[in-house]
This record gives sequence, C-alpha cells and structure tokens, in this order.
Amino acid sequence: METTNTTSTSKGRVIAFEDSPFARALFGDVRWAWIWLIIRLYAGYEWLTAGLGKINNPAWTGSSAGSALAGFVKGALTKSTGSHPDVQSWYAAFLNGVVLPNVAVWGYVIALGETLVGIALILGIFTGIAAFFGSFMNMNYLLSGTVSTNPILLILAVFLVLAWKTAGWWGLDRWVLTALGTPWRPGIIFSSRTNESSATKVYPTKV
Repeated sequence: METTNTTSTSKGRVIAFEDSPFARALFGDVRWAWIWLIIRLYAGYEWLTAGLGKINNPAWTGSSAGSALAGFVKGALTKSTGSHPDVQSWYAAFLNGVVLPNVAVWGYVIALGETLVGIALILGIFTGIAAFFGSFMNMNYLLSGTVSTNPILLILAVFLVLAWKTAGWWGLDRWVLTALGTPWRPGIIFSSRTNESSATKVYPTKV
C-alpha cells in the first residue's frame, strides 16, 4: 500500500514525498510476509515464555504476588542516583509512587500482559497492536535500567508495528483484519451490502 506525504512551501507549491519502493514492498507487500512470520514467532516465543514463567511463579501471581516485582523495583531505584543514573528521576518517582505501593496488582498485569502479547504474536492476530504493547513493556524495562533482550525485542516490535498490514498475513490477521477492518475504514462485517466494495483492503498484493 503506497503512502504519500505532502507539504506546502512558502510559495504555495506542493511537494509530494512517497515511500521508497523497498519500504512499500517490505511493509505492504504480502510476498514479504514470511520475514515478519519469522520475527513474530521469535518475539512471540520470548514474550510467551517470559509471561508463563511469571504466571507459574508465586512471587509474581501466587501467594507471594508482588514480591518479585518489589525486588525488581527496589533494584531499579538504587540505579536512580549519581551524576549519570541508569534510571531517570521522573521514572524513579513513578516506580516509587505508583508501582511499589501496588506491586501485587502490577505483578499480575505484567505476567498476563507478557503472555497475551506472546500468544497474539505467535498466532498473528492484531499483530500491530500486540507489538505496540510489547514495545511499551520493553521501554519500561529499559527505563528501569534493565537491558537483557529488551533492545532487540524493542527494535523488532517497532518493525512489526510498521508492517502491521502484512505482518499477520501468515496468521489470523489474514482473515481478522479483512473482516473487522480499521477504525478509519470498516471491514467486511461492518459494511452494508451496498458498500461492500469500500470495505478495508488490507492486503493489496495477491500471492
């Protein structure tokens, strides 16, 4: 799907900027969807295993829910001092004032969130939305001073968000997005019979 951005100059002339052929193919051509399948499965596996590990850990979601997260937060707060802290003061204030007093609730939210993102990416359903929330969690972990695989997963998630139209072609999005459409253009099931031709066409290239 081709994207064109326009801007006006001081003399009233309009200059059009189009995506490069490479970008159009990579992010909008279903013939390249196999690349996103590989990335999706890897990222989904990482999120799913992390989430299930927390769900099965009583320190996250069991009798001692929140204790593991409390230890993580306290460790992050120790990195918020010094001339060049790993954790910025504003984020330390968020951890100390919002997360730490409610660690049990946040423990469940994180465990379930990681699991759901992993399932969605593996199945290829609402791929762009799942990748967005995955990147949001990666950003929070990085802001907490934890590196691990977060930079890698963050980069992959950004690319999956950019490729949302085709990243789930080899997955459930192939049917779900066509049926539901987008907020700005309804899919088949939300279009009347007289307007079926205007339903969202998510996948412009046939295979």
